[in-house]
This record gives sequence, structure tokens and C-alpha cells, in this order.
Amino acid sequence: MPAEDLLAPTVPSWSASDGPLVDVLADRDPGDLALVAGLLAGDEPWDTRTRESLESAGFDPDALVETHEPGGSAGASTLVRMPRGEQAARVLVLVGLGSGSPADLRAAGAAAGRAVRGRAEVVVVAPSSDETGHAALVEGAVLGGWAPARFTDGGWTAGAEVAGKVVLVGAEADVVERSVRRAGATLVARNLANTPSNIKNPAWMARQARTAASRSGLETRVWDDAALRKGGFGGLLAVGGGSATPPRLVQLGYTPEGADASTPHVVLVGKGITFDSGGLQVKPPEGMLAMKTDMSGSAIVLAVLAACRDLQVPVRVTGLLALAENMVDGAAYRPGDVVTHFGGRTAEIGNTDAEGRIVLADALAYADAELDPDVVVDIATLTGAARVALARSMAPVYATDDELSSQLRDAGETAGETLWPFPLVAAYRQALESDVADISHIAPSVGGGSITAALFLREFVGERRWAHLDIAGPGRSDVDSGVHGKGGTGFGARLLLRWLEGLR
Repeated sequence: MPAEDLLAPTVPSWSASDGPLVDVLADRDPGDLALVAGLLAGDEPWDTRTRESLESAGFDPDALVETHEPGGSAGASTLVRMPRGEQAARVLVLVGLGSGSPADLRAAGAAAGRAVRGRAEVVVVAPSSDETGHAALVEGAVLGGWAPARFTDGGWTAGAEVAGKVVLVGAEADVVERSVRRAGATLVARNLANTPSNIKNPAWMARQARTAASRSGLETRVWDDAALRKGGFGGLLAVGGGSATPPRLVQLGYTPEGADASTPHVVLVGKGITFDSGGLQVKPPEGMLAMKTDMSGSAIVLAVLAACRDLQVPVRVTGLLALAENMVDGAAYRPGDVVTHFGGRTAEIGNTDAEGRIVLADALAYADAELDPDVVVDIATLTGAARVALARSMAPVYATDDELSSQLRDAGETAGETLWPFPLVAAYRQALESDVADISHIAPSVGGGSITAALFLREFVGERRWAHLDIAGPGRSDVDSGVHGKGGTGFGARLLLRWLEGLR
């Protein structure tokens, strides 16, 4: 397998063509080529464009259905090897498009991406759809064709041999290019999340951020433990106090060309717990195994910032990565401790395994006090309660106003990353009262753990417009299926990019 750069994952070289399929295939060797076409569920499997394209390439669409009985359900795939003859390709991959909705096209793309792994050249017939549908198909193919990187004697290698060159016939070049970049950001987040924690610690993540910033033209600032202590970031210092590798706070900055004082400023904050043992209130073994991915929020923020320039995001974006390792030793923070966050607000620690909100609080308070954002959005694998409520397929979104919630949910629907609105229940705030500090950091007596975690975070954003995405459910996958490989999913990267691209 080829070497893998974690910040530049191996993906096929994609292009688009508006020419007829027969012209695209004319100069290619049929023996080296895989042709991908989709069929719909229902009585008429072929849309007009696909039928005409296949006929022009020497295939009989009706005979293909009769002989090979390919499935039209979303994500089904049938590989057909053709005998030598008049056909323009020896290998034909038929993928099910379902109803032709963006969600079904994304599943079809994922199936196609897996089916053509290792092929030198692939030509895909774009089904009749709009830009959203074609984007979903491309993103699905990039994500489905990828597999988690592997660490071997020689370093990182690609988890699968992806296709070499892919041409999408009947789609706009800009749609293809932007879709590949969004999917690529998701893969960067996955690579970082899946890196083992004996390699990945706060300092390692800070180095990855510096490298990404250098490649993407971002401004960078990193606080080490001494700078955090001087700056009053007590939450990060408390959570990271039990680790041999001290915490870090990383700030990344993107400014679009032509920006001025009126250009909106968005701050993204990512939870970056590079390993979570639970601290002194240690996790059970089965709950600890996946905790290398507990920094997924920070990985997503890094990946989004790194993609902003190529996608020409029109607003200023600052990313904050709150990085710490929650471990156990004599310096570890304790239940009952009182932590002083950036800006002076104090929090009583109720459980050392609820560390994510403690590091986020420092970063949110800093954003409010020092960065003057128009909007703040944080993203975190934060609570088991969110996973219990919504399982693996969607994430709660909390927001201070309905417009922001709606914008993020619309972006998530387009990206195939579903958000579900959860309430900031004012009556639950009293459960966070503390006898010894400004606030208690958990509310064990009321239930609704995802809600009370969001209420805690809201205390640190002042009067800013703010949203919180709790990706504890969809942020990890236990199976290699559809657009997901096993491990970190990068859920949230594409929806945040879609949202940022649409802001003005």
C-alpha cells in the first residue's frame, strides 16, 4: 500500500466531463477501465441519460437487468465482467440509486467507491440529478472508497488502494472539485481521530495543526502548559494535570481575500481529549477502548480550517483546539475540586470523567473575551446521554436562537450529517448550582445529561450567538459500512463547511 500523509489522505484524482460518454471512452483501453452506472428502484430502472449513455457505449441496458438482476435499492452493487466485444469497458459496476434522493445517491457513491478500489481508471455516468445529488454521489464515493490508515514498520500506509483516476460524466467540474475537498476534510479528521494515543498527545496534535496551517495559509498560535498557567486556563490545566504530556490550546485563523471590518467572524471550538481514561473516576475497560477518538471535535475543527482557503469560505474563521489527556497520577484533578476557568468563573468538579466540558469552557470563555466573534460553534464527543437519546445516526444541536439552529440543520441535511434540535431547558439550570463555586460542572440528580452539559457550556459564551454539537453518537462507527470506515467518522466536518460556505 502507498504511504499515507494523515493531513492529505490518499483519494482518487477526480475530474468532470460534460461530453457524451462515448467520447470520454473513445481513447481508453476497455481492458483497463471500469464503468459505473446507476439504476433506480422501481419498474423503470434506467433514467434517460443513463440508458442513452450505456447504449452509446455498446451495452444493452434491458439485457443487463434481465441477465444480471442488479439491485436498485440504495447502495446495492453488482459487478459485471463483459466478454470481449463492442463494449467500451470490460468491467461494469451497477449501483443502486434507490429513489435518486441525495441520501440514496450518497449510499450509491459509497458502494461504487468500494467496488472500484484498485482500478486505474474509472468512468462514472452521473445520474439525472441536481448539484446536491451529484455532490452527494462524489462525497459518498470518496468516503466509501477510503479505509482507515494502518501503522506498519515503515510508518503510515493507506488502508486501501483507492482508484487512480475517476471521471464523472454529466456533472459540473466545480461541484466535483468542492465535493472532493469536503470529503477530504472528513478523511483528515478520521485519520487524526484514529491515530493511537501512544502516538497522539496534545503536543502531537499541536504539531499537526502547525503543519496544516503552514500548508493552508492559516495563522497559528499555541499555548503550552506554562502559557496556559500564565493565561489562567485552569480547566485545561486541571484535566491535563494527571498526564505525562501537558495540555495545549491551539488557535488557527483563516481570513478570506478582501475581508474587512464588516466580514462576519465565526469561532469553532473543538474538544481535544487525546485519550480519556476517565481520570480518578476511571472508565470500565469496555468504555475506554475507543477513547483515542475523544479528540474528534478538535480534529474536525482542524480539518475544517485547513479546507477553508481551497473552498473560498467567505467569512473569517478562527478554530480553537482544546487539547488535554485525561489520565491518572498523583497530580490528577479530583471530584470536589474547584477549578478556575479563563476569565475567573469557578466550577466544582462532580466527576472527573466529564472532562470535555471543562476544557471546552476555557476555550469558549477565551473566545468570548478575546476574539469578538459573531457566532461561536463548539463540537465534541461530549456525553453518553446524547448517544443514548439519538444512537449513532444523528447528533443533538443546541443553539441560542432558532435561525442558527436551522442554518446548521439545513447544512447537515445537505451534507448527509443529520442534526436534531434539543432544548436548552432553563428549569434544569438550577441543578448546576454549587455550594462552593460559581457553578457545578455536572447535574447528576435531574437526568438529561446532554442538556445539562450544554447548559454548563452556555455559561461561558456570554451573550454571543452560540451552538453546541454533541457528536458522541455519530462521531464513531463500530463497522465498516456505507460512507463510514471503522473508528472515527469525522461527522460534522462536511456540515460545518457547508454552513460556512453559505454565510455572508
